[in-house]
Amino acid sequence: MSAPVDAWPPLPQESWQPTYETLHMWAQIIGKIRKTLTPLINHWWNVPLYVTARGLTTSPIPCGPRSFEINFDFIDHKLVIETCEGLTKQLDLRPRSVADFYQELTESLLLLAIDVKIHATPTK
Repeated sequence: MSAPVDAWPPLPQESWQPTYETLHMWAQIIGKIRKTLTPLINHWWNVPLYVTARGLTTSPIPCGPRSFEINFDFIDHKLVIETCEGLTKQLDLRPRSVADFYQELTESLLLLAIDVKIHATPTK
């Protein structure tokens, strides 16, 4: 009988700490967008991101008579914004500052006629 094979590669946190911290802040931005536009549900159940086969999603977010969702696609390294009308905008998940990510995200949302203001200070 052979020993079990570990399907997960080693992932020492110290080698990817900067990526972890950046992704954490990017996810907070997306979570704050969701929090701002959705009605409060007990224990902030309206805020989490959900795991998908490709990454994370907000699931549909109401925006007036419309809805949209934001997906982190970790396979294709994209942030994908999709509206209920079929409009899509993609941002590359590439090395950059949180401020640059926030600016491009805000501009992309405005191009899709989604105007949302969030409290832009990080939460720890």
